[in-house]
Amino acid sequence: MMMELWRFTSNGWERGQMLQRCIWTSNISNFCYIKLHSKGGFYCSQRRQRALCGSHYWDRELGGLQLQTGMFTLRQIKAATKNFSPENKIGEGGFGSVYKGVLSDGSLIAVKQLSSKSKQGNREFVNEIGMISALNHPNLVKLFGCCTEGNQLLVIYEYMENNSLAQALFGPEVNRLSLDWPTRKRICLDIARGMAYLHEESRIRIVHRDIKATNILLDKDLNAKISDFGLAKLIEEENTHISTRIAGTAGYMAPEYAMRGYLTDKAHVYSFGVVMLEIVSGKSNTNFKPKGESVYLLDWAYVLQERGNLLELVDPNLGTNYSPDEALQMLELTVSCANPSPTLRPTMSTVMSILDGITHGQMQPLTFITSSTRDIRFISSERRHKESETPTISTDGPWSISSISLPMSKAEVSHSAIETPHPFEKVSTTSFSQTFLYKKLQMN
Repeated sequence: MMMELWRFTSNGWERGQMLQRCIWTSNISNFCYIKLHSKGGFYCSQRRQRALCGSHYWDRELGGLQLQTGMFTLRQIKAATKNFSPENKIGEGGFGSVYKGVLSDGSLIAVKQLSSKSKQGNREFVNEIGMISALNHPNLVKLFGCCTEGNQLLVIYEYMENNSLAQALFGPEVNRLSLDWPTRKRICLDIARGMAYLHEESRIRIVHRDIKATNILLDKDLNAKISDFGLAKLIEEENTHISTRIAGTAGYMAPEYAMRGYLTDKAHVYSFGVVMLEIVSGKSNTNFKPKGESVYLLDWAYVLQERGNLLELVDPNLGTNYSPDEALQMLELTVSCANPSPTLRPTMSTVMSILDGITHGQMQPLTFITSSTRDIRFISSERRHKESETPTISTDGPWSISSISLPMSKAEVSHSAIETPHPFEKVSTTSFSQTFLYKKLQMN
């Protein structure tokens, strides 16, 4: 049987002479290749090539594929989740829900249910299966398979007993976990390892586009794993960046990406910096209210850094059971990762090395941090704010599977930066609430 060769690009799979990366799913019979198409289609090369380019094709085309392991029946999933019982629901977002399930052999699974009526849901389903099938790392959530019977688009993952990092840190009081200092350090290192793999170790370079505490899951031993690759983008080796539509979550998107759609792995580093700040502080970046004012936690970190009081950010629940030296270095690393200038952010391999040293009691000096890199954040963010032509915001709930990007007018942007709007109505961290920062610094 003749096999076609395809090249996996940032726009999907394209026919080519050289096979740059083929996503091989070993559990699919008849040498079936999963391919991504720029329009959101799902391709499989076997004796009869099938192309699915819209939600109305899923039931007829994908459901007819002859799959062995890795393809679940709807009957299996209904039995595992007690027919998608509300008591089994562990998450909910804009494009579907997540359920806990138990297979007949006792294995625990997490079932992500996407809406087949949504083009966004279709795209994310294809993207997620394609991306994560090509990846293998202990700090990435493992994909078990999928189900496409009827009108269902289901993705089946390993079950993570301790749910999301967001819930552990600042979810409902009854669901929060008491994370000690060594555990927080290890979680940061786990995330850094997973991201460094995506940037530098995987055979394909991937930018997740929605790194946030909600998308970091914790297993029974509190090991952290990155999940939800529905918005992920491939960056080809020959490209330094790609330009793409903006999608993600307000408060976690890098300035150059949120304002201009300029996407590199350094945008990933920015998001990581925000998440690490949340881990050290135990507070949500987008729901922080010092002195009753709604601002981003990252904005406040900048103010405290200027005052030399970064340690005020450490989670008070830790009491004195942490190392001030380690905490200070992690907070310095946090604001460096979240520098508005992408060229001044460290690489994830550098971040991983520093965190590995902190975790094992061998701290390294942060030689890349200078006074100029601190000052540039104000100049750079102000310039980006003025240059922006199509700023966006992103709305997201506490259990989001993905996020939605919405356009804003310049008038709205100006207003949101000066007033103090609801955290989910703010412009993404691109503006850094300049007026607020300067007023605070002048007052003190």
